[in-house]
Amino acid sequence: MNARPPKMKDIARTLGVSSATVSRALSGTGLVAEPTLTRIREAAEALDYRPNVSARNLRRQSSMTVLMVVRDIGNPFYLEVMKGVEAAAREAGYAVLMGNAENDPDREAEYFAMLRDGNADGMVLMTGKLPSSRFRLDRLPVVVALESIEGTGFPHVEIDNHGAAREAVRHLISLGHRRIAHIAGPLAEPMAIRRRDGFRAAMAEAGLPIPAGYEQAGDYLLQGGRDGCRALLARADAPTAIFCANDEMAFGAIHELRRSGLDVPRDVSVVGFDDIYLSQAIYPPLTTVSQPRAEIGRMAMGVLLDIMAGGKPPDGPVMMPTTLMLRESTAPAREFEPLRG
Repeated sequence: MNARPPKMKDIARTLGVSSATVSRALSGTGLVAEPTLTRIREAAEALDYRPNVSARNLRRQSSMTVLMVVRDIGNPFYLEVMKGVEAAAREAGYAVLMGNAENDPDREAEYFAMLRDGNADGMVLMTGKLPSSRFRLDRLPVVVALESIEGTGFPHVEIDNHGAAREAVRHLISLGHRRIAHIAGPLAEPMAIRRRDGFRAAMAEAGLPIPAGYEQAGDYLLQGGRDGCRALLARADAPTAIFCANDEMAFGAIHELRRSGLDVPRDVSVVGFDDIYLSQAIYPPLTTVSQPRAEIGRMAMGVLLDIMAGGKPPDGPVMMPTTLMLRESTAPAREFEPLRG
């Protein structure tokens, strides 16, 4: 028959102190002085004491769990963000559950209901939108990471999507490209709009027109990149370079270019956005905008912890840096025909 697990009163009896003193020492409140604090912790380790987490959480009315809700769990982009979120959460004693919204409003609403009902203490939201809901969302502890949801009052941890996109297109222009197209993300969402506007800004600065049809609406998915590229290649004035709003669509564009017998980058240069780990594994390795994903996750979780502890949220968005990673999917433009309006 197995012995029962040790309890706080066993540690108290062993050391001749009160159970309340043991509780304060093991909870890290800082109310127990040395050397008693060290003696209690050493005794707890020697007895292999483990706290009753369920009972502790019940007393605190806390689940000690946070949600990280993403738009598509199949996108490897989120894995590095998850590492940062989980690292910061574990340091604070929290577990992280990943929710896969799959662009389904009902699923998104279910995750918010979990938060409202106390099944999670906070949320890092990465879907780019809020569900329509009958209950108040603005009072919930939510931090929006990388996406942008305007008018919510939620704190944001994000990047300069407009500036990063403009830098990527400037790179293509510096290589002599003049016929540059864009495969955008879902243009109902601020992040996709800002990346498209960065593309437009770089083209305008260089005095380059954007012919009708050179902006293709995508969905951040592989097939969206293929479909957008196919539409661009059907044109008589097909582009010599394509800037895609994320890496997955860039992969789709490269696949479609190859299927059409074109070489990347000799015939067409391609730039992505995100720098997921497959960007270096694909051939040719993808030129792309790199985001510090793990650091973004850690920062978002840090902001969430502050809010859950009753702290004041940041006055404005917390901006994180980006880097344009130059690889082998871009090259100087070959000879081209003049643009036709």
